[in-house]
Amino acid sequence: MIIQACLDCLSLQDNCDKELLNRKDLCYDFLAAVAPEDIRVCQIRAMRLFQRHMYKECVSVCSRALEVFLSSDSPGDEETTSILVHRAAALFTISGHVPEMLRDLTAAFEASPRLARNHFEALFSPGEAERVEKHAWTALEGEFAAYKEAVRVRAEVRSNGGQELLPPVLRTLRFLVQVSPGALRELNVRLADCYLLEGNITASLEVCNCLLASAETTYRNTLLAQRGFCHLHANCCPEALRDFQAIIEDGTPHPSSCVKALCGRGLIRALGGDPYLAALDYLTACRLRFEETGFVIKAYLPWNQRGLLLVILQEQVQKMLERKEKPGCGSGAQLEKPGWPDGLQKEGDDFGIHQLASLLLELDSSDRVSRLLCADALYQMDRLEEAHESLWVALSKSSEKSPVWARLALLQLKKGCVYDCNQYLKKMIQAGELSCLQGFVKVLKEEDRVLLKNHCHTRAVTVLKNKQGEAYLKEAIAYLSLAITTAGDNAVDSLLVRARCYGLQGQKKTAIFDFKAILKEDPRNTQALCGKGFVHLALGQKKESTQDLIAALQGDPASAIAEICSLKPDAQVQIRSWLLEHCRTALMDFGRSQDPLVVETLEELSKVGESLVEMDNKDSEAHILCVDFLIARGRRDLGRPKDALSYLQRTFGQTEPNDAVNSRLGILQAILGNLNAVHVLATLAAKDYKELEHLMGFLDANQRLNLAQVAAREAKAMVKEQCHVGALKYLTLAVVASKSNPQYLRQRAACWAQLEDYRNALEDIQKVVQQHGTNSMKTQVGDFCSWAYMLLSISDEELAVKQYINALQLEKSLALSHILTDLRRDELSKAFLRTAQSYFAADRYEEAWTTAKFGLLVDQNNPELKKLKARIKRQASGCKVQ
Repeated sequence: MIIQACLDCLSLQDNCDKELLNRKDLCYDFLAAVAPEDIRVCQIRAMRLFQRHMYKECVSVCSRALEVFLSSDSPGDEETTSILVHRAAALFTISGHVPEMLRDLTAAFEASPRLARNHFEALFSPGEAERVEKHAWTALEGEFAAYKEAVRVRAEVRSNGGQELLPPVLRTLRFLVQVSPGALRELNVRLADCYLLEGNITASLEVCNCLLASAETTYRNTLLAQRGFCHLHANCCPEALRDFQAIIEDGTPHPSSCVKALCGRGLIRALGGDPYLAALDYLTACRLRFEETGFVIKAYLPWNQRGLLLVILQEQVQKMLERKEKPGCGSGAQLEKPGWPDGLQKEGDDFGIHQLASLLLELDSSDRVSRLLCADALYQMDRLEEAHESLWVALSKSSEKSPVWARLALLQLKKGCVYDCNQYLKKMIQAGELSCLQGFVKVLKEEDRVLLKNHCHTRAVTVLKNKQGEAYLKEAIAYLSLAITTAGDNAVDSLLVRARCYGLQGQKKTAIFDFKAILKEDPRNTQALCGKGFVHLALGQKKESTQDLIAALQGDPASAIAEICSLKPDAQVQIRSWLLEHCRTALMDFGRSQDPLVVETLEELSKVGESLVEMDNKDSEAHILCVDFLIARGRRDLGRPKDALSYLQRTFGQTEPNDAVNSRLGILQAILGNLNAVHVLATLAAKDYKELEHLMGFLDANQRLNLAQVAAREAKAMVKEQCHVGALKYLTLAVVASKSNPQYLRQRAACWAQLEDYRNALEDIQKVVQQHGTNSMKTQVGDFCSWAYMLLSISDEELAVKQYINALQLEKSLALSHILTDLRRDELSKAFLRTAQSYFAADRYEEAWTTAKFGLLVDQNNPELKKLKARIKRQASGCKVQ
C-alpha cells in the first residue's frame, strides 16, 4: 500500500509546485531504499536518472532491473521493453557503446515492436534516431560480412557452419524495418534473403511472393533469385527453373542476381542429367563474379546436393582439360543477351577452365581432386610455377601422393631437372601406383606427352643396359609401363621392350598381352609377330607360334628372318620344323581342294618356303618345299612347272638323286607331257614312297588319267612277258594315279596272285569289293569269287566259303561258271564239307545247313555233303533250317 501510494504520488503532474517536487524526491528515495528490485520502481528510477542526465547510473539501474526480470518466471514485455529502450538511450549518450545500444534496441523491438517504437520516439530526437539508424545499417553490414566470411572459410562443402551468425542479422533487419520506413522494400528483400540462408524457406517465400506481387518493380531479379532458391529447397524444380530463367533472359540483368540464377539453373541441370550445360553455367557465373559464385553454392544450395554437384563439376572440368568437352557458346542461346558483359558468351578457354577448377577448390580446399584439377589447368595455361606451388600444397595435404609426384615429375622434366624428375618417378614406382598417370596424361600437351614418354623409355633402356637382376628388370618394366601409359596409341617400341622383359621374367602370358596390344594397332608389325610367336614356342603352342611366324615372314621376310636367326640353334631348328610341317600340310590341302582361298594361301606360303631357304641354303627339305610350291602354283601358271624343273636341276643337279628329287622330277615330267615320267614314278611306287600320293595332287584329272593309262599299258606288256614283278610297280603307279580305280586294283591283285602274294592280293580285292555300287552283276560275282579263291589260297576256308556263298546268292549260274573253271574244284568241295562240319559240331545248324546246301551246288555228287545234310536235318528236326 505504501509503495503504491508513493507510485501514485510520482504519477502526479508537477505544475512547478516546489512542495510536490520535494515529496516526489522523498518518494524516489524511499522506493529506492525499500523496493529497489520492484519492476515499477526500477522503471521510474531509470526514467528519473535519464531525465537528470545521470546516464551511467541509468545504465546500472536498467542492467540490475533486467537481471531481476530475467530471473523471474514471467517478465512482462512492457516493462522489459521500457527498460531496454531506456538503457539503449543512456548508452547512446555515453560514447563507445554502439554495439550494446543496438543490442538493447533490437531486443526491445523483438519483445514488443509497438511499445519499443513509442519509447524510441519519446527518448530519441529525430537527429538522434537518424544516427541510430546509421549505426544499425553499419552493424547490419558488419554482421552479414561476418556471416559471409564464416561461409567462405568452411572446410567442407556440405557444412552449414556460420548459420549461427544469422539471428543477430535478422534482429537488426527487423529493427531497421521499424525505424527506416524509407528503405522498407530493400530491408524486406534482405529479410527474405536471410530467412532463406537461415533455412526458414516458408517465411522467405512468403516475403518474396508479397514483394513480387506489389506494383513496385525494384529488386525484381533479386527477389526472383531468392524465390527460385526457395522452390529449389522445396524440390519444386520447374518453378525454380522458371524464376532463374527469367533472370537470365532479362535484358538488363543484375550481376549478383545473374550469378545466383546461373548457380541455381546449373544445379537443376546437373540433377537433370545435363552435366556439361551445368558446368557452363558455373563457368559463366565464375566469370561474372568468382567469389560470389562460391558463396552462392555454399550458402544457397541445399547442403545435401552440394557434394554431388562438386563431383559432377570435377568430372566436367576433367573432360574440359582432356578436350573431350570444349566449353563454348553452346551454354545456351538464352545467355546471348545484349545486357551481358562482353566476353561472357565467348568460348571457355584455359582461363575459364582454371576459374572453374579454382571454384571447386574454393568449395572444398581439402579435396585432392579439385587441387589436382586446378594444378592441371595452370599447367595448360603455362603457369608452371603456380602449378608447382599448388602441387606442393597438395603434397603436404594429401595421403595419395603418386598423382602429385607424376605432375611434379613432368614439371621438373620441362625445367630440365632430370634428376628430380627421376626421383619423383622412382617414388611412384616404389609406391606401386602407376595407374595414377592415366588421368594425368589425358591433359598433357602433345609435346609434353612425347617428352615424358621418351624420357621413361630411355630410362628403362638405360636400366636394362647397365644393371642386371630381377629387381632391375622390374624397375625397367615399371618405367616402360609409364612410357606406355604416357604414349597412348604410339607405344610400340615400349610395348616391345616390356613384352621381352616379361618374357625374361617368365610372365609369358603377360608378354603375349603386350604383343597383342601392338598387333591390335598394327597387325603386320614383324617384331610383335615374331615376339609373340617366340613366346608361344616357349609355351609349346605349335599352332599359335606357327601362325604368328608365318604372318611375320609374309609381311617383312628380311626382318622376320633376322629375328628368327637371333634365337638359339635349338629354337631355330624347332621353328623351321614347324614351318616345314605347316607348309606341307597346306600343300596337301591344296591337292585335295581347288578352293580359291586355298590357292591364295598357297601363294602367301610360298614366301615362307623362300624364307626357309634363305635361313639355311643347304637345307634340302626347304628347297624341295620351294619346288612343291612352284609345282602347285603351276596349275594356274603354265610357266611355273618349267621354273620348278629349272630350280630342281639347278639345286640338285650336282648331287646324288634321291627319292624326293626323283618324285618331283617325275611329277614335273608328267605335267609337261613327258611319258618317261611313268618309269621314274613307277620305281618310286614300287618302294611305296610315302609322298607319291600327295604329289599326285599336283596333277589335274587328265594328267592323272594319262599317267594311269600309260602305266597300265606298261604293266600289261610286262605281264605278257611273264615279268609280274616289273608289272607290279606300274600297276601300283596306275592305282595311285587313278585314286584306286577298281580296274587297276583287280589287275594288281591278279599280279600279286601270280606271285603268290595272296595277302596283298586280298587287300586289293577287298578295296574293289568296297567300291561295289553300280558294277554289273557279273563283275561283282567275279570279284567275290576272286576274293574267295585268294582266301582259299591262304587256307582261310571259312571266309573263302562265305565269299563263294555270297557269289552264289548273287547269281548262281555266273558263280558256278567261275567255280567250275577252277582247277581246285575238289579242294573247294572239301572246304565246303569241313566248314559245314565245324558249324554242325558247334551246334550252328542253320549255318551248317546253308554251307552244305551251297556245297552240293559246287559238287552235286559229293556223298559226304549229302550225308551231312541228312544228319543236320535229323539232329535239328526242331530247328528251322530250310
